[in-house]
Amino acid sequence: MREDAAALAAARWPFAPAREADWLRDLTSDDGLTGFMPPALPDAAWVLHSMYEHELGPVGTPFAEYRRGVLAGERPELVAGLDPGEAMGMLPGEHPGPRWRRLRWAELAQRTGEPAVPEGDLPCHTSFPSITPEAWPVGITVPSEGSMDRAAWNRLIAILTRHSPQGADTPCLAHYSPLLHMNEDFASHIRSGTLAYAQALYDHPEEEHWSPSNLWSRDRSWVVCTDYDLWATKVAGPASLVEALLDDTEIEAVRLFRDV
Repeated sequence: MREDAAALAAARWPFAPAREADWLRDLTSDDGLTGFMPPALPDAAWVLHSMYEHELGPVGTPFAEYRRGVLAGERPELVAGLDPGEAMGMLPGEHPGPRWRRLRWAELAQRTGEPAVPEGDLPCHTSFPSITPEAWPVGITVPSEGSMDRAAWNRLIAILTRHSPQGADTPCLAHYSPLLHMNEDFASHIRSGTLAYAQALYDHPEEEHWSPSNLWSRDRSWVVCTDYDLWATKVAGPASLVEALLDDTEIEAVRLFRDV
């Protein structure tokens, strides 16, 4: 956690009443347990959570097998040139290290000869059907599930800021699913703030290493949803915002047929 960002988030994103999310319950006809998934408003795109590939490439050893071997003390014989700390010591949501490069979903899909997101599916563990969860190679990081990675989150906030009439001063609300913090009363966290301090939410001391399940502008012109079970984040809002996401060179975003 970055202490300066944590202090900023704690000061700028206090709790808000639970009723602030009532309109999302009505809009989605859902309880928001894994996140309120909005329809197109009037358009939508999915920001794919980042993957990274080690400079050694996607070695044949599955991560699950590699991890079992490391824990059993078979370190030298597993993958030559790969230190266990590189493969197993990653912080959630952070860039994995200097020997790792960004691997776009489109590039991996081209290698496997299949769509990154099969038609009718959502981006999750069923993506890239030829690579089952048990066979996911140790040389490629699995996209984060239920939370955006920091780089994608920061870029998304920058784009939202440019496409909100009030810019950085846009009032926002954030919803954290109870699944993220497993609190005893199983209640959601709702927080209020502005886009100017939204990047700092990633380091909120009470929501550590999780991006919000939902973020939305108080005028309801756009809504962001990161479902607890998915590898991507849906952004619903004006066509200009969606086109900006699809055209961005840093974020990898796609429009799914089901949202058209």
